[in-house]
Amino acid sequence: MQSNTFDEALDATGLRFAIAVSRFNSSITEKLLEGALEGLRQAGVEEDNIRVEHVPGAWELPLLARVFALGESFDAVICLGAVIRGDTPHFDYVAGECARGLQQVQVEAGCPVVFGVLTTDNMQQALERVGGAHGHKGRDAAMTAIEMALLLSRLESGN
Repeated sequence: MQSNTFDEALDATGLRFAIAVSRFNSSITEKLLEGALEGLRQAGVEEDNIRVEHVPGAWELPLLARVFALGESFDAVICLGAVIRGDTPHFDYVAGECARGLQQVQVEAGCPVVFGVLTTDNMQQALERVGGAHGHKGRDAAMTAIEMALLLSRLESGN
């Protein structure tokens, strides 16, 4: 049976990561960022190997992810945001197009682009995912980025 947990012994020493963070719903996204940074640091990533930039909302994440993935030599790009359902269909457009855009960038660039965007029905569900009952999705995003960067590095070296 396959585990859905991360190997706590991931070593990301020497790897470079970019983090794109949405300012919209910043009370959640800044907690996602804290968790991602903590996860990267615990895996041995030095501060000089982490670049963080903010965008207005989740809609803008794919563009910054593309700039990161095709520009500087990052081993992975982590995208963090929170799209919380409201009374209009706006949620469906933003969440779906953000996900589609990030997947497109990942495939186009050949660089891991991690979808660390919460898509919840309400603020309580979002809070439960930034250190609450459902773990910390910011940290999970960092672990996914590390795991994918290490996998691609191993495959590129022929191992």
